[in-house]
Parts: sequence; C-alpha cells; structure tokens
Amino acid sequence: MPYIFRMEWMTSLGAVPQALIATGFTWGLTALGAAMVFFFKTIDRRVLDGMLGFAGGVMIAASFWSLLAPSIELAESMGMLPWVPAVVGFLAGGVFLRGVDLVLPHLHIEYERSEAEGIKTNWKRSILLVLAITLHNIPEGLAVGVGFGAVAAGIPSAGLAGAVALALGIGIQNFPEGAAVSIPLRRDGMGRFKAFWYGQMSGLVEPVAGVIGAATVIVMRPVLPYALAFAAGAMIFVVAEEVIPESRREGNEHIATLGLMIGFAVMMMLDVALG
Repeated sequence: MPYIFRMEWMTSLGAVPQALIATGFTWGLTALGAAMVFFFKTIDRRVLDGMLGFAGGVMIAASFWSLLAPSIELAESMGMLPWVPAVVGFLAGGVFLRGVDLVLPHLHIEYERSEAEGIKTNWKRSILLVLAITLHNIPEGLAVGVGFGAVAAGIPSAGLAGAVALALGIGIQNFPEGAAVSIPLRRDGMGRFKAFWYGQMSGLVEPVAGVIGAATVIVMRPVLPYALAFAAGAMIFVVAEEVIPESRREGNEHIATLGLMIGFAVMMMLDVALG
C-alpha cells in the first residue's frame, strides 16, 4: 500500500498538528464544494435538501460511533460511572450550542432576511448565511480535534484510523455545505469569486476549533470523556435544531430522509471499516 495511505507519517506528529492537518482537509472540502459556484448559478431545492439530509446523517453517525461510544468506554476504563460523562457532556454540548445560536446573528439557506436568528443586526444577508454554516462547523472541528487528542492521550479505545475516519466523514459532508452557501449567494446576484470566497470562509472555523479541542484534552486528560460527549451533543443539537428542519422546509421530506440514511450509512461504514 502506498506510504501516504498507511498513515505511519501521521504518527510522528503531535495531536495538535494532526488535528490541524485533518481540519485543514475538512476545510479544503468545504472550499471545493464552494467552488461549484464557478460551474452552477442555481441549485435545485430537492438536491439541496438531499445534501442537507446527507450532512445530518453523517453528523448523527459520527456523534455515536466516533464520540459517544468512545466516551462511555473511556469513562468505564477510568473508573467513572460510564453514563455520567456521556450524559453530562452531551447535554452541555447542546446547551453551549443553544447559547451560541441565541447570540450569533445568522440566517439559514433559503430563509428570508426577516427570519434571521440571534442578536438583531443590519449585517448583509451574505454574512448571515456564512455565519449559519459556521455555526454548523464549530462542533465538527471540535469533534475532529478531540478525536486526535484522544489518540495522543494514549486512550486504548481511541485509534488513529478512527480519528482519520471521523475527519474523512466530516470532510465528505462539508462538500455539499460549501456548495449550499456559495451557489445561493451567486443566485442572489453576487459575483462568482466573491460567492466562492464567502462559501469557503464558512469552513475556516474548523481548524480553529480542532486545534482547541486537541490541545484541551492533551492538557486535561481527565476531561476527555466529557469532551467527546460534549462534541457529540453539539453536533446533535445542530442536526435537530437546524439541519433536519431546514431540509424539510420545502416539502422534500422523503428526499431529505433518504439523504440522511445514506449519510449515516457512509459515516458508519467509514468508522467501522477504518476504526
């Protein structure tokens, strides 16, 4: 097998560089998706809802297979009540994202300007759209960072292949997210390059969150079970609060559900096969 795919080269790096590389990859796929604006000016709503469903499925699967299950196993190995870190961290992640949701001004795809959430501002629609996807990407970057931090901390249930699988799954679902930002901006009259720029900017928060997550669990190893569950709770909040309702807004429930099932299956396959 070619050396680059055997991942030995990754083991020589620390957790923070690993997380930075992995989240750089996930951001790169966001940028690649945003680049679709150079080829398309509009996107069929059914396609968009299917992509949103796919993203939700990946996030749900990653939350359990890559985060909650390892959190429970790790807590048990550390002599904790297995369910306590999982429940506390999971709920804390949801509360944290709810707080960000209330404060951060943002506007979801295809919503009217009057439906913007968070603190009321006069910011442009384009900025609010980017911030909505940025909100999605915070827990994704955090999850990848925590995953690599768990490997560096020497957790038996955490493997490099599993962390790479998580980054790969998050990256795959970032591709449609990038397109879901840039193409609607182009349709609204924005230039192609500017729409691409805003689309890829929505993914830049992932490397930041990834580095923070990796560094935190290395310095504070006992909080790792809570950190894994926290990232899971944050992702499930985003799926339940934003992704699923948004994918069903225009009546394409069956397409969105099919996308979610496929996304879940893809992420589950990656985690089991590689992890």
